[in-house]
Amino acid sequence: MALEHAILVSLSERSGSGYELARRFEKSIGLFWSASHQQIYRVLKRMEEAGQVAVDVVVQDGRPDKKVYTVAEPGRIELRRWLAEPAPQAGPQELAVKLRGASFGDAKAVAEEIVRHRDAHAERLDLYRQIEKRDFPAPDRLRGRSLHQYLVLRGGIRVEEGQVEWLEEILTALRADKADERD
Repeated sequence: MALEHAILVSLSERSGSGYELARRFEKSIGLFWSASHQQIYRVLKRMEEAGQVAVDVVVQDGRPDKKVYTVAEPGRIELRRWLAEPAPQAGPQELAVKLRGASFGDAKAVAEEIVRHRDAHAERLDLYRQIEKRDFPAPDRLRGRSLHQYLVLRGGIRVEEGQVEWLEEILTALRADKADERD
């Protein structure tokens, strides 16, 4: 995922200046996708040149003029394309940005992506648990290298458990939201 996609999601939620966008990143999107102020300004300039964002200049008294960015049609098209695109190698950060932007594109495609990732993490979790059972049947008796290997495996198990749980939580919430829409 490019920073452009996170910016498109944020600007789709609310237009703003580069400064406001950078502050928003620090307080919300930045919790799972970090970018420096300089990166954001560089990418905004590139996106403006590509026509993905439009800029309105707001004249201010006693201060430099303020540029307020909004998503232009090419940016909306790119965001919808990216949201619908499968991302088998996406990490939790990219999935979080896709989920946050789902309402600006194909929410069903985003949900399908969540299902694919949940299934992949569940498979990996099953594999790790098989290895644990096969290679470490008595973990309380492990010492040295075997203990270290086991602890690394346990870390992998915990990560995969967390991912499966989070993705299930998302799917449950999306199903409930969809059911509410039908009512």
